[in-house]
Amino acid sequence: MSEAVQTDAATDAGSVQTARFRVHDGLDLFYQYRVPTAPRGAVVLLHRGHEHSGRMLHVADELGLPDLAYFAYDARGLGQSPGVRGDAPDFATLVRDLETFVTHIQQHHGIARADIVVVAQSVGAVVASAWAHDYAPKIRGLVLASPAFSVKLYVPFARPGLALLHQWFGNFFVNSYVKARFLTHDAVRIQSYEQDPLITRPISVRILLGLYEAADRVVADSSAILLPTQLLISGADWVVRAEPQHRFFAGLANPRKECHVFKGLYHDTLGERDRAPVMSKMRTFIKGLFEQPTPPLDVCNADRLGPTFDEAQALAKPLPAWSPRAWYWSVTRLGLRVGAWVSKGLALGQETGFDSGSTLDYIYQNQARGWPILGTLIDRVYLNAIGWRGIRIRKLHLEELLHQAVNRLHQQRQPVRLVDIAAGHGRYVVDAVKRLTSKPDHMLLRDYSERNVRDGQALINAAGLGSRAHFALGDAFDRENLAALVPAPTLAIVSGLYELFPDNHAVAQSLAGLADVMPRGSYLIYTCQPWHPQLELIARALTSHRQGQAWVMRRRSQAEMDQLVAAAGFEKVEQRIDSFGIFTVSLAFKQ
Repeated sequence: MSEAVQTDAATDAGSVQTARFRVHDGLDLFYQYRVPTAPRGAVVLLHRGHEHSGRMLHVADELGLPDLAYFAYDARGLGQSPGVRGDAPDFATLVRDLETFVTHIQQHHGIARADIVVVAQSVGAVVASAWAHDYAPKIRGLVLASPAFSVKLYVPFARPGLALLHQWFGNFFVNSYVKARFLTHDAVRIQSYEQDPLITRPISVRILLGLYEAADRVVADSSAILLPTQLLISGADWVVRAEPQHRFFAGLANPRKECHVFKGLYHDTLGERDRAPVMSKMRTFIKGLFEQPTPPLDVCNADRLGPTFDEAQALAKPLPAWSPRAWYWSVTRLGLRVGAWVSKGLALGQETGFDSGSTLDYIYQNQARGWPILGTLIDRVYLNAIGWRGIRIRKLHLEELLHQAVNRLHQQRQPVRLVDIAAGHGRYVVDAVKRLTSKPDHMLLRDYSERNVRDGQALINAAGLGSRAHFALGDAFDRENLAALVPAPTLAIVSGLYELFPDNHAVAQSLAGLADVMPRGSYLIYTCQPWHPQLELIARALTSHRQGQAWVMRRRSQAEMDQLVAAAGFEKVEQRIDSFGIFTVSLAFKQ
C-alpha cells in the first residue's frame, strides 16, 4: 500500500497536466505530467538542485518518443512543492520521495515499474543513483546527466569546514555561487534561469553534506546497482568533478551501460545550446530499452563471486605482523579490552560477542552504564557509534512495518499469528506489540541461545504478554523445522540474522522453510545491510558470538537480498532505510 495519494484533480495546461502526490510526512509535492493514449512506458524526469520540474519538461519534446508518458516533480522545498526553501529533513528523505513518486505513478497512472526509465540531472542524478542502490527498484533503466557526485566548492577545506560549523551551530544555509552563464551556453536558458521566480539559490548545509555522503557511498559501491545505465558527462563542467563519475560508471554491474563525454558542454547537460547529440544518445538508449528489454541480473551467487565476496575475504585474511595496520588494530583491540573494565557495553560485547542478542538488547536500551564519569562517558561514545545508531533506527522502522503488516492482515480479515525466528531478546518485537491496539492472536519468538530464550521470556512476562506469547529454542536455518511451525504464522520477522551469515544457501533454506509453512496472503519482514562504513573496524577489532571469532560480515546488496526473498515466493511491497544508508527493513507479501 503506497503512502502516495492524489490530492487534487489534474488540470489541463496544454498537453501538460499538474497534480500533487503525498509523501510519508504529509507534504503534497507538486508534479507535472503528460500521458498519451495507451503509453508504452514512462520517463521520470528529475531536475537539478535549486531548480524545478518546469526546467526539465523540454526533454519530453526533444527526445522524440511520443509513445511514452512523462512525469516530473518539484523536490520538496523547491519550485511549487512545499517545505523550507532549499531544505529537507535529510538527503535520505529526498530519496524516499522518489520511491513514493514512482509508487504513485504505478498506483494512480497504471504504469508498471518495469516500464519506467528515470532521467536525472546533477543533484537529481545523485538522488536517482542512491535510490537505485538503496531500494533496488525493478525499473527499466537509468539515464544520469552530470551527476553531482563531487561538487567543486573551490574554497580549500570547504567540506570539513562546513561539517564542523554544522556540528557547532546546527543547520544553516549557503547560496549557490554558480552563475547561469557557467551552467549553459544557451542564451535563452541563461535568461530564463536568471528571471525564474521559482529558482531557489539557498541550500541547507545538511542537504549539501548529505549529498556528499550519499555520493561517496554510491560511487564506492556502484556495483550494487544492477540497472541498465547511461551516463552523460559534460566535458567542460564548472560545477562538478568528472573523476567520480567515471569511477561510478566503471563499477556498474550491468553490461548494458554507456558513458558519453560531450566536449565543451557545461553542467546543464540536458539544457545546453548544443544538446542535440545528447538527446540523440538518450533517444537511442531509451528506445532500445523498450524494444529489447534487458534480462534482470541474477546475483544470488554473490556469496561466492563478486565485490562483496572479495571484500569479506580480504577482511577475513590476517594482516602481516609487520604491517602498520596490524599494529593499529592490535592497539585498537587492546583499547577495547581496557575500556571493557569500566564500560558495561564494551564488557558485554567482549563476553557475549558484539553481534549477540544480549549486545543488541543493550544497544536498544541506549543507556550509558559503567564506572562513574569515565565509564559512562566511554559507554556513551560506544553507544553513539554510527552502526549502533543505525541499529536503533532499524528498530523503529521494524516496528513501523510490523504495525503496517498487522493492519494489512486485519483488513484482509486474516488472523495475526506472529513468529520471529531469531529474536535475540525480542525487545523490538515486544515493544512494537505493546503499542498495538489489537494484539496478535498468537506470538512465538525463537532463538538458538538458551540465554536469549530465558531473558526474552522474562521480557514477554514483564510486558504482560505471557498468555498469548512464548519464547522457544529454535534453529532459524532448519527448513524442515520452520516448515513444521504450529500454528502456521501469517507474519514472520527475520531481523539482523541473515546479515551475520555470508552463505546464501543457508538464507535460502531459511526463507524456503517460512514459505513452506506460511499461507498465501501472509507477510514477511526482513532486514538487510547493503552498506557499512566501519566494516574493517568490526572485522579487525570486534568479536562475534561464535566462540569469540572475528566478526567478519559480508554485505548483501538490497538487490541480492530481494532476489533471495523473491525466489522463496515473496514480493517486496515496502522498504525503509536509515539516513546513513546502512540498514534496511522491508515488508514482503506471500503470493
